[in-house]
Amino acid sequence: MTRIDPTMLATTILEAPDWARVGITAPSPYMRYDAAMELALAIAATVEDKLELPSGNQSALDL
Repeated sequence: MTRIDPTMLATTILEAPDWARVGITAPSPYMRYDAAMELALAIAATVEDKLELPSGNQSALDL
């Protein structure tokens, strides 16, 4: 399992859209949810970009 680097996580949150960072404190539950979803998508995209993909020479293992 890959560990998430806290520095990368903090950087990703700070680079997320301003409305999302402010929106998680909004009084509206819908706005908070949308903002949290935007932050989650930004984090997921960054984590996916950092994951090492197996090389073509490596065989897949069935779990």
